[in-house]
Amino acid sequence: MTQPPNVYDAEPIPESARAEIDRLLSSGDLFRYTAADDAPVALLEREFADMMGAKYALATASCSAALFLSLKALDLPRDARVLIPAFTFAAVPSAILHADCQPVLVEVGDNYRIDLEDFAAKLPGADAVMISHMRGHTSDMDAIMALSEAADLPVIEDAAHSLGTSWHGRKIGTIGRIGCFSFQSYKLLNSGEGGILITDDPELIARAVIMSGAYEHNWKKHKGPQGDNSPELEQAFARWQNKLPLYNTRLSNLAAAIVRPQLAEVPRRVRDGRRNHDYLAARLNASPWISVPDKLGPEQRAPDSLQFNLEGPTVDQTRAFQAAAAERGVSIQVFGLSSDNARAFWNWEFLGKTPDLPRTRSMLMKACDTRLPARLTRPDLDWIGDAILAAVEAVMGGTDRQFGT
Repeated sequence: MTQPPNVYDAEPIPESARAEIDRLLSSGDLFRYTAADDAPVALLEREFADMMGAKYALATASCSAALFLSLKALDLPRDARVLIPAFTFAAVPSAILHADCQPVLVEVGDNYRIDLEDFAAKLPGADAVMISHMRGHTSDMDAIMALSEAADLPVIEDAAHSLGTSWHGRKIGTIGRIGCFSFQSYKLLNSGEGGILITDDPELIARAVIMSGAYEHNWKKHKGPQGDNSPELEQAFARWQNKLPLYNTRLSNLAAAIVRPQLAEVPRRVRDGRRNHDYLAARLNASPWISVPDKLGPEQRAPDSLQFNLEGPTVDQTRAFQAAAAERGVSIQVFGLSSDNARAFWNWEFLGKTPDLPRTRSMLMKACDTRLPARLTRPDLDWIGDAILAAVEAVMGGTDRQFGT
């Protein structure tokens, strides 16, 4: 291989999508509520819920919209305090602000997972928990759910990066009250933009559906598990009709037509992504300057990227490593060093005063990130591994590992 592998392009949309896309383009029928029944968005919702083992699903304009609607569906008081990991994407605290709530940032450790001691300390006075499984790394959901349930706090799972991940065999996104997923281009399912939320709670789904933009009686086109709405769901819809604002954050039929044929690809993409990640992680862990945090015991990951920590370098050496990797054809993002990175909490100036989170700050200053699509081949992985190992050796090879000098 003479050229670096392309890690940026998504997988091609399955050929089976083309006929439905052509039909929609010919008819102009792109709005989810035009058809009397079985619009592509409605079919996607039912199929996604079935795939996840959930009762209800609602497709939205983005995962951020799904997070926002989840908070509104919970009917939290204005300025409710919502706990989130400090390692997440800026859209997560933004969705909380959009829902008239206040994000409370919780420390994250070197393994990219929430610090349970800080989490427990910040639970008193909180109104809800939103757990971002950032970059597919699952925090200890046993402890989080036990602490949250003891405090009688609802848990929303931001599973944008975790479709296909499981915890004790249970699908991530089905553990909390609501799970939210992304269809943005770099996610496992790709419609360019889009998202979806799932829940087993008829009251929550009814509120979310109406607020998503189901005006008049369009909520009747949202179906339950058996294809027809149960009496409890019908009653919930009727109870909230005309009593909630309409935020119009719907998914289009065209986006749904792009996603639906990809559902069958999820098991393969999960399998190949895990294989690629674990192979490259083992290679990198052989370096004294690199550590890839282990998964937690109950976790089965579905990664489409790779994160690793640099051990011992100065900031200048870390920047030199990035440059050396780029010269060899591999782009490495260090979350805390990349300019204006939307995953570094101190860049979220819209929150006001930057909180003091030394553990998370330390992690972000050494945490490296590179894309690792499931479609990559073994030669691709070897190219990437060789480049990263050569880059870190070029920068750190002449230093003493024991003392980091």
